[in-house]
Amino acid sequence: MAETAEEIKARKERERDELYALDISGVEWHSAPGTEGHEERVEIAYLPEGAVAMRSSLDPDTVLRYTEAEWRAFVLGARDG
Repeated sequence: MAETAEEIKARKERERDELYALDISGVEWHSAPGTEGHEERVEIAYLPEGAVAMRSSLDPDTVLRYTEAEWRAFVLGARDG
């Protein structure tokens, strides 16, 4: 049986809570090739289960985290313009 709207909302909240509970202190951050260390750039880190963390090189303490589905939607949207 398909999930109800309430079940979907609860699942997404649980996934978000689990994602932000992950310790990412030791992750490897990646940026686009050819960027210089002093330039502002977007950095990403790959997390378990296909999740991704993203931050600005000028504000490394502020980190956004995306589930695999959210990241896939972001990338596809960026490709489509």
